[in-house]
Amino acid sequence: MNKSIILLSGGLDSVVSLALGLEEYNIKLALTFNYGQRAKNQEIKAAQEISKYYGIDHKVIELPFLQEITSTSLVNTDENLPELKTIELDRMDMIEDSAKKVWVPNRNGLFANVAASYADSFNFTHILFGANKEEATTFPDNSADFIAKMNNMLEYSTLAKPKLAAPLIDFDKKEIVKIGMEKKIPFNLIRSCYTDEGKHCGKCESCLRLKRGLAESAGEEIISQIFARI
Repeated sequence: MNKSIILLSGGLDSVVSLALGLEEYNIKLALTFNYGQRAKNQEIKAAQEISKYYGIDHKVIELPFLQEITSTSLVNTDENLPELKTIELDRMDMIEDSAKKVWVPNRNGLFANVAASYADSFNFTHILFGANKEEATTFPDNSADFIAKMNNMLEYSTLAKPKLAAPLIDFDKKEIVKIGMEKKIPFNLIRSCYTDEGKHCGKCESCLRLKRGLAESAGEEIISQIFARI
């Protein structure tokens, strides 16, 4: 029988992955990571509330060393977060540059391996995370190839041999929002912003992708739930 862990940032992708995989994968534990990211307080708060909403255990993993070795703006507040326009989200040159400015060294690889240690100790069968087709364009650690190679490694690095899985790997944000609506996720609880402000900034790439997906699939009511939330 499946018993799974989910990597839960509190953002759209991880929350829809949780809702979509809750029963099939029998998700019992959510892990959220504090690596000194700008949004850490809001992400942890959102993940705690979402875990409570779905009735699963939640644990925060502290990774202070990752903050020490990350020079880019997702962590380093001396650097400005990149800002794009919605019309630039499909321009490869623009989004590749944006991705480099928020890159965190080996982040998803590290997160998956930490989760794999929990899986190996407590016999979890799967590790879920919110990788998707849209973000895989510029973040290779969100791709199907990454998942396949990680699973090959876990065959050797664990005894339990858990499988890394991404229920949304074939979907873009528009489609992910549709799934979220079908699963009736608590849109008012999600947190997808790169900043730690009281509400979504509406300017960072994560906010823009969320807003575009909502505009295409959900409508103004849900947009206002998320972007007016303080």
